[in-house]
Amino acid sequence: MKGLRWVAAGLLAASLAAGAQTADETAGAALFRKSGCEHCHGVDGAGTKKAPSLLNIRKEKLWTAAKMTDQILKGGEKMPPFEDSLTDPEIAQIVAYLRAKKRPPLPGPVPANAAPAEPK
Repeated sequence: MKGLRWVAAGLLAASLAAGAQTADETAGAALFRKSGCEHCHGVDGAGTKKAPSLLNIRKEKLWTAAKMTDQILKGGEKMPPFEDSLTDPEIAQIVAYLRAKKRPPLPGPVPANAAPAEPK
């Protein structure tokens, strides 16, 4: 199963380079909301007191598709792991959304429990 995840991350990186991930980005936007990511990372990933902004994560060279995949799977300092609640393709779609040059809008209304974006 681990090998499949790294293959998925590699395929995601290749599709990002090719610019053919629009469907994955859109699905990733829906999963970002559905999976509760914005509860901690804020609306559109703008960051809150609970979790950092993800708005410019695609520009940070240390945050490769593989590292993002690993973070989502295993969690982090305050972040819970999602390996038991998201499939490999779903994780790849969230990563595609986070790495998109122009992110698609999140679908539907903002849930009542979503953290507001931090003022700049």
